[in-house]
Amino acid sequence: MSDAQNPEPELGEAIAEMGAETLYWCMQCGLCTGGCPWRLTDGDINKEFNARKLQHQGQLGLEGYESDNNLFACTTCGLCVARCPRDVNAIDNIRSIRMMLAEGGTVPQSYRPIVGSLTDNGNPWMETRDKRTAWIKDLDVPTYTEDTEYLLYVCCTSCYDARSQKIARAVATLLNKAGVSWGIIGEEESCCGESIRKIGQEELFTTLAEGNIELFKSKGVKKIITTSPHCLYTFANEYPELGGEFEVQHYTQLLAALIRDGKLKMDKDLDLTVAFHDPCYLGRHCDIYQDPREVLAALPGTRVMEMTRNRESSICCGGGGGRVWMETPPGERFGDLRVNDALAHDASVLVTTCPYCTIMMEASVLGLDKDEEIAVKDVAELLVDALA
Repeated sequence: MSDAQNPEPELGEAIAEMGAETLYWCMQCGLCTGGCPWRLTDGDINKEFNARKLQHQGQLGLEGYESDNNLFACTTCGLCVARCPRDVNAIDNIRSIRMMLAEGGTVPQSYRPIVGSLTDNGNPWMETRDKRTAWIKDLDVPTYTEDTEYLLYVCCTSCYDARSQKIARAVATLLNKAGVSWGIIGEEESCCGESIRKIGQEELFTTLAEGNIELFKSKGVKKIITTSPHCLYTFANEYPELGGEFEVQHYTQLLAALIRDGKLKMDKDLDLTVAFHDPCYLGRHCDIYQDPREVLAALPGTRVMEMTRNRESSICCGGGGGRVWMETPPGERFGDLRVNDALAHDASVLVTTCPYCTIMMEASVLGLDKDEEIAVKDVAELLVDALA
C-alpha cells in the first residue's frame, strides 16, 4: 500500500481518529507482546507478530510496516487489553490500522471471498440465504412472532458448517425440552458482522448491522439468545451505537437459569472427565465465566477439570479477529495448546461454548500425533446426551 510504503506524520492521527483512541497511550512496556498467546508457539507467526511494535508503527504513520501476515495475526483475544497498565485497547488500535489499509484497498487474499459472500449473501460461508436454515432438518423449530419471548439467533457458522450445525440443533432441543417460548427468523437474517469488523471492513459491518436491526425491530424482537459469544458481544456492545437496543444473552446463561429453576433436568449418567475451555469472547470480552460451569456441574457423573490457563487467563482458540478464515500451520495453532492441556488433565472430552472454538480445536485434535483420544464438544451437546 502506498501510504504504508511512504508514511506521513498525520497518518498516525488519522488512525487514532478511526477508533484507535488509546493508540498514543502506549508507553512501549511490552507486556502486550510478552503475554500474547503467539509467544507460546513456534513458527513464523510467532517471529513476525509483535503487538507492541505494531502499535508503535501505527503511532509513526505505519513507518516500517511490511507484512499483512503480521497485522492480521492478532486474534483479538483480549489478553493484552486485560494486562495493559495504561488501559490501552490494542484490539481497537489494531482494528483501526486494518481499517486504514482496507480503505486503501489492501485486503488479504484469504479474506476476499469472505467479503464477497457477506456482501452478496449476508454470510461468510459462500452459501445462499435459502440454506441458512439447513441446520433445522427434522427438528421442531418455531418461527418467531410478536408473541414469542426469545429470538434464537443462530450464528452463520452454526447455520452453514456441518459440524457446528449440531450445536444449533442441541440448543434448539434444550429450549424445546424446557418449554421456552422461542423462535427463529431464518433466511432474512444476516451475519452479525463481528469478524468482518475486526478485519477492518467497517462499512460492510455497518450495512450488515443496520439490516439486522431493522429486521429485528420489524419483527418486534426484544430478547435475543445467541449460540455464539461473538454475536453476543456484537449485539450487546456494538449494535446499540447504531440504534439496536436488545436484551441479549448467551444460551448458557439461559440454560443455567432454567436448571436453577428446575425446568431442565438431566438424568443420564455420562461418566465423563471433561476439561472446560473459556472462549475469549464469552469470558474476557463479556465477563461470563460461571454460567457454563453451573451447567456442566448439573451433568450427572461428569467430572469437570479446570485447565492450567482458565477464566481470565484462558488461551484463545485462534479463531477470533478473522483468523478462523486464515490457515495456521499445524504445530503453531493455539488449539494445539488447549488439546495438550486437556489431555494432561486426563480429560476424554474438551468442552467449550463457542462454534469457532469447536472448529479450531477439532482441527488441532485431527492434526496432533497423539496416542490418546479426546473429543471436542459444545456444552449444549453434552446436555442433550444427558437427557433421559
